[in-house]
Amino acid sequence: MIAAIAHSVRLGRAGVVFAREGVLALVDIDKLPLPARAAVRCARLIERPTGERAAVRLAAALTRLGPTYVKLGQFLATRPDVVGVAIARDLESLQDKMAPFPQSEAEAAVAGALGTPLQQAFAGFGPAVAAASIAQVHRAEVDEAQGRKHVAVKVLRPGVERRFQADLDAFRFAAGTAENLSAEARRLRLVEVVDTLARSVAIEMDLRLEAAAISEMAENTRDDPHFRVPAVDWERTARNVLTLAWIDATPLSDRERLTAKGFDLKHLARALLQTFLRHALRDGFFHADMHPGNLFVDDAGSLIAVDFGIMGRLGPNERRFLAEILYGFITRNYRRTAEVHFEAGYVPSRHSVDSFAQAIRAIGEPIHNRPASEISMAKLLTLLFEITGLFDMRTRLELLLLQKTMVVAEGVARSLDPNLDMWATAEPVVRQWVERHLGPAGRIEEAAEGAVEVGRFLGGVPGLLARGARIADQLDTATRDGLVLSPDTVKAIGAAEARRNRWTAVALWVIAGLLAWLVIWGL
Repeated sequence: MIAAIAHSVRLGRAGVVFAREGVLALVDIDKLPLPARAAVRCARLIERPTGERAAVRLAAALTRLGPTYVKLGQFLATRPDVVGVAIARDLESLQDKMAPFPQSEAEAAVAGALGTPLQQAFAGFGPAVAAASIAQVHRAEVDEAQGRKHVAVKVLRPGVERRFQADLDAFRFAAGTAENLSAEARRLRLVEVVDTLARSVAIEMDLRLEAAAISEMAENTRDDPHFRVPAVDWERTARNVLTLAWIDATPLSDRERLTAKGFDLKHLARALLQTFLRHALRDGFFHADMHPGNLFVDDAGSLIAVDFGIMGRLGPNERRFLAEILYGFITRNYRRTAEVHFEAGYVPSRHSVDSFAQAIRAIGEPIHNRPASEISMAKLLTLLFEITGLFDMRTRLELLLLQKTMVVAEGVARSLDPNLDMWATAEPVVRQWVERHLGPAGRIEEAAEGAVEVGRFLGGVPGLLARGARIADQLDTATRDGLVLSPDTVKAIGAAEARRNRWTAVALWVIAGLLAWLVIWGL
């Protein structure tokens, strides 16, 4: 009860901020029950008049409410199925920028995390150069055999985990309450949305995991042209501290400096888009936060990515799905594009492949009649997901994150080259993957992997038979003197009755009855 009150107070404060900022204008009250309509109308009485759009006000409200809400907004930008395409698009511009916390706190946090005095770990430790909701970055110096070098030190905000946990508990309470009251909330699986956000934040707050992501991407991309990542200093990295090689490079967002240095902006645009597709298709592991602030260009013209807190993964099936649908649109093979959806199990088999192919053609054909500057792969995927919704396509979180990242990467590439031909740029990377994995060499490799799996299964058959025999012996021993319920089962049944939870009690007794019937039947 006390926790529910605390959650309600937290959520009530957020509700006041949303109402004051005019966010409730986004709510379609016609879909709400009568009491909720009245509540929204009353709350809008305190709305602060501005000339800004409601979606812009939403971003402002989330920023005012603090780091957890900023992360919530950024996360919901990847879930157009929950907030709608228009709001998700507006939330993509939400900036995760906060005032830095004091230098003394940062230095104490680093010393505590590394278990050594700051002066022993670093030859110099400067002020913060960037600050976000979860951490901030300092420029520092270290002494090595080759001489003194600069490093970037990322430090978690003190107390950030407690703040996030309290807010996430309130989100979970609100989501659970909504699911209890609304069938639409249950359809959107709001509790699962909060749980996914909580897992994402937990990963971001363990900087060792970010270091591991950087290390993995460095291995994947060591032979890639025009792309690299900063090296990890593992000796000065802990759960709350991440130390990387300092990057001397030009921000990709600074077009004037890039032009002054003689860089070919059109080449950089192509390299960025092909790099993203190469990582997603070839590796199934991609940087999922590719906004301009996280991208730089070194003097050699190579792209450098930073901030690996949010990463995307695609399994073999998802990679094949992505490659084949992109290749299908490039070659205008809409029938094959439709078949891929069914083969992946994304669209239920009760629907017609031909009807689905017709719907996909309605998306693809207009694209091929437009100039290159108007073709958008990200928009195509957005339209595709809208169409597939009509065919009961299940929500795939990894594909939504991919689509969101593609929107950002494409936007950055367009800022460098407004006339970039997306299809011509993507075609070499996609074709290479298709030829490698779906051509003769790929078929032979797939057959070989299948043979290995069969061999593993056959090799495990004796073990399966032995375990089956042991289970049969154990069942015979357990039922020889009749069935005895374990203390845990009896305790669970008693607890269920004490709580008057009828359905749980019935289920437990049914299970017990079935076990007893099986024993009697076996005897």
